[in-house]
Amino acid sequence: MNKKTVVAFILIIAGAALVGCSKKQPGDPRLNNSFRRPEVNGWTFVHLEGTPLEIGFQHGYLLAAEIQEMKEICALELNNDSKKEWPFFRDAARDMMWPRIEKEYREELQGIMDGVNARGIELDLWDIVAMNGMLEWVYYATVYDKTKLTPSGSAATAERCSAFVATGSYTKDGKPIIAHNNWTYYIDGQRWTKIYDIVPAAGHRILMDGLPGFIASTDDFGINSAGIMITETTISGFEGYDVNGIPEFVRARKAMQYSSSIDDFVRLMKEGNNGGYANDWLIADRKTGEIASLELGLKNVTLERKKDGYFIGANFPINPKLAFEETHYDTTDMGLSANARRLRWEQLMAENKGKIDVAAAQRFLADHFDTYQKKDEPNERTLCGHIDLSPRGSPAWQPPYGIAGAVQNKVADATMAEQMSFVAAAGHACGLAFKAEEHLRLHPEFSWQQKYLRDINSYPWTLFESSK
Repeated sequence: MNKKTVVAFILIIAGAALVGCSKKQPGDPRLNNSFRRPEVNGWTFVHLEGTPLEIGFQHGYLLAAEIQEMKEICALELNNDSKKEWPFFRDAARDMMWPRIEKEYREELQGIMDGVNARGIELDLWDIVAMNGMLEWVYYATVYDKTKLTPSGSAATAERCSAFVATGSYTKDGKPIIAHNNWTYYIDGQRWTKIYDIVPAAGHRILMDGLPGFIASTDDFGINSAGIMITETTISGFEGYDVNGIPEFVRARKAMQYSSSIDDFVRLMKEGNNGGYANDWLIADRKTGEIASLELGLKNVTLERKKDGYFIGANFPINPKLAFEETHYDTTDMGLSANARRLRWEQLMAENKGKIDVAAAQRFLADHFDTYQKKDEPNERTLCGHIDLSPRGSPAWQPPYGIAGAVQNKVADATMAEQMSFVAAAGHACGLAFKAEEHLRLHPEFSWQQKYLRDINSYPWTLFESSK
């Protein structure tokens, strides 16, 4: 073993030891049992435990600086997408969302504000609530503009994420496996790198990915201690929002926390459905081996279940009635991202039947085969999305060379879920890096993002598990 190898080995061991430790927090008893670990391979592990107020306070205190920055990014993106200023969303958070948020999650949101304030950062409750509604605001803004008969600045709902769930004869061990990569703007995706281990006073323990300051995963990948495995992909071109419904982020968090079965999950997501951030939810129950797809529109809701087979997600509407009544998406144009990726998922499922395991899922999320051009080329039509490399962009979400695409990746099989663990890779699973300065030099039209845009490096797959 040469000198360089010895040094590298020592650094790896030292880093592993550091990651395994937890820091005791000084002073406030609300911080008892909570901690954040040093970043490892692009991710920050955060453990939260206690009552809703305690969990919220811990969250806000441990991630205060990141939450402040995330608020600024939310305001920037929403202004670009809807042409509305941050006070519009703060007011709607207070007047429209808050009355429909139940006590438990009101307290957690309040706790986040308290924790941030305790670190000397001035954000108020409506900033925190408005942040949490980030992905459903475009639905609300479109309905608001139509109701007020004002010109709409709202952008089309985005194509976010590639995912699958499989079980039975499709998986190597016959048990469920679930996988997901997150498509979003790079400026927020670079910060979608928290691993939350939450032990609530009521409900099930949760292990999920997420953003700083958000009570739900928001790209909605997670497992709970009752054996439920959850993810989703957005329905492209969806329109519709019920201002009298329960915010999507509240229902998503509640379902992840309180579901002991697929039936529980479906019931909790349907109760008070407001149409916000409309998704096709992919669910697995590791205890029974069953998987499900819940396509949750506002007017049309479809549930399919299987104990042998798969469900795939790539932002395409499934139910023809939902596609016709609630979207403006062309399901026949195979040059569109969602349709091209749907075909690629079908190909991969067929080619890998009986062989799908964690390693296969990792390969799928790194896939660059464009079914429309019938060649390998990283772009907006590949499962590992690179809209920034596409001269077409991703109509009608991103313009040519838009700074968006896949930003991180997660996989869990039934054995991992039983152990409350999953593997995750920050950055593009394929290994390609994004260089912010170079991209902005070539495409200065995106300079509005410059203040917050960073390089995106690709990191190795890393195992995360709930702390013992």
